[in-house]
Amino acid sequence: MPSTASAATWASPAWTWGYGEEEFLTLEFAGGDKLYVPVSLLQLISRYLGGDPDSAPLHKLGSGQWEKAKRRAMEKARDTAAELLNLYALRAARQGHAFAASDHDLDAFAEGFGFEETPDQLGAIEAVVKDMTSGKPMDRLVCGDVGFGKTEVALRAAFVAVSGGRQVAVLCPTTLLAEQHFQTFSDRFADFPVRLAELSRFRSPKEVAGALEGLKEGRIDIVIGTHKLLSKDVKFKNLGLTIIDEEHRFGVRQKERMKELRAEVDVLTLTATPIPRTLAMSLEGIRDFSVIATAPQKRLAIKTFVQPISDGLIREACLRELKRGGQIYFLHNEVETIRTMYEKLAKLLPEARIEIAHGQMPERELEHVMRDFTHQRFNVLLCTTIIETGIDVPTANTIIMNRADKFGLAQLHQLRGRVGRSHHQAYAYLLTPPNGAGVTPAAAKRLEAIQSMEDLGSGFYLSMHDLEIRGAGEVLGENQSGEMQEVGFNLFNDMLNSAVKSLKAGKEPDMNAPLAVTAEINLNQPALLPDSYCGDIHERLVLYKRLANCESGEELDDLKEELIDRFGLPPEPAQTLLAVHRLRLETRRYGIARLDVGPQAASIQFVPNPPVDPMKLIKLIQTRREYKLSGQDRLKIEKSSPTLEKRVELVRAFLGEMGLTRTAPINSPEFSRPGTNAAASAASHRDNVGGSLRAKRGNPGFSRPGRISPTVLNQHIPPSR
Repeated sequence: MPSTASAATWASPAWTWGYGEEEFLTLEFAGGDKLYVPVSLLQLISRYLGGDPDSAPLHKLGSGQWEKAKRRAMEKARDTAAELLNLYALRAARQGHAFAASDHDLDAFAEGFGFEETPDQLGAIEAVVKDMTSGKPMDRLVCGDVGFGKTEVALRAAFVAVSGGRQVAVLCPTTLLAEQHFQTFSDRFADFPVRLAELSRFRSPKEVAGALEGLKEGRIDIVIGTHKLLSKDVKFKNLGLTIIDEEHRFGVRQKERMKELRAEVDVLTLTATPIPRTLAMSLEGIRDFSVIATAPQKRLAIKTFVQPISDGLIREACLRELKRGGQIYFLHNEVETIRTMYEKLAKLLPEARIEIAHGQMPERELEHVMRDFTHQRFNVLLCTTIIETGIDVPTANTIIMNRADKFGLAQLHQLRGRVGRSHHQAYAYLLTPPNGAGVTPAAAKRLEAIQSMEDLGSGFYLSMHDLEIRGAGEVLGENQSGEMQEVGFNLFNDMLNSAVKSLKAGKEPDMNAPLAVTAEINLNQPALLPDSYCGDIHERLVLYKRLANCESGEELDDLKEELIDRFGLPPEPAQTLLAVHRLRLETRRYGIARLDVGPQAASIQFVPNPPVDPMKLIKLIQTRREYKLSGQDRLKIEKSSPTLEKRVELVRAFLGEMGLTRTAPINSPEFSRPGTNAAASAASHRDNVGGSLRAKRGNPGFSRPGRISPTVLNQHIPPSR
């Protein structure tokens, strides 16, 4: 199957039955082995996220490589969970400063914002103000696409802190961004008695010394700077808030210093890196998230063109922008040849005023160039990727990137975000070598992807595949990347979630069975969306995956209503599919590994040590003729159930008989003691009256990553949850 998600992580093996038409997903393993997974079991499969799909680690079916990789990842997830919970405990024990925010003063400050806040932006601002006034230490991460207004959230937070008599530190990854933030903060606080300072290489030693003295004595209210702010010689009299912009761009030492800051003051982090909702759920209560996903009003999508480089195209694109009084970024990311490119552009565009900016220029010269560009003293900036982070020039609405094939998807997205920051139509030209010479297949895919991401905010969602690992590293730390690479982001995240829950409950996570049991359910009749009901094969796969991702009966009901609304009343195969997923949710708490219900009988296989009362099972076998043991961990119910309704009723009746008197997790030590396996206890009771037992069968656990190959479904697997 052609797919962008060429490796999949999947669980227990599936089986094939011959009672009618069925759809399958084919997994191909190292060595060419194939496994067919029914679409009703799609919850056992998740998309591999761990870098380039072509370099995903494939394992041979039947080998022990995957089990070892999974165990290593689970051990790392356990250690990470313990570290996170320790951090949470420290934060909970520490009393933060409760700022007193005046609504009148906040409204007066908000009037200086020249735009109307978006709903997401207002939500983030309210969450930050609530955190700062609560008396609990704040550690909030605000995620939003480029140009969606994260800086305004930081400005409001800074105002609350300064109004409360505390100092604010704004930490930026680059000198240019620090300079821009300094200008923005200076403009917004111009009407208020607030003193600001900047610590960066744009400032003279005398200015830096004066700023340091002012911070120590409390004369400076807000300081904006680069990593210099983290040095030991920077002393604050009364620091109350630290704002970190693009934390992932800092190094390991700087991040360690940031951890120390988090133990002392409120911290607000801004990032354009998407943070998956599943990760946010895993870290619930440890770090707070706000997402700004709505674009500002009157913002237009950036028109993106991928073209071979030509003098005619460059001149046409530049003249179109110059004629409407705008400015242009021309990106040439080679300092050695940037002067040659300057001479070429000067000949090509005699009408333009061109200047150069790159990171190897003297500080004062670079500062002078950037300020002149901001004040429109020239109209073409020939630069390197120094402009990538946070540069905001509303009058610059055309960007031309030379050799765009050399940039990553995230970098292309960030660079394109330098334009289109006003109500004017913006253009991005991604130039490649003539005839595609030297462009790798991976680069061609990136360029195709960025060109398709023209809708506002689309980059935030569509680039998640490229950015999720970076986002995870930003929250969890870089040392998780190795294990995450081996098993994939989705599976590692599930392991982390499981470990956090176990440790919160005071239990040691089970290294051999790291994830909750998901029953394999076979109702012995076709369970699918027939072609006559939903004819689009791509849409069917999306619906199959959405059904598999339902985590509650309410979610399943909502999806059923959507199916009826879109396609009409579901036929019997679709009803069977819905019943399979509903039983999957209902049996999850009972430790059932496999459920096979046919017209004459039902077979139930338990996991080792299921969370059910063994005495109830013994009583059922003693008092009800239809209940029989067929193995140490298997129960057979000999009862006729010719229809779907009867089969579902049979299963629910059994679940009702068993109940749940034990509430501890299946994998907890309480259920690992000998003699607590319900089926085994019943089997032991039967042994006492002369019965015989087969050897206990091991838990198959999780199988190995395989490569999706062409067969029935021709669509990539959507991201889990």
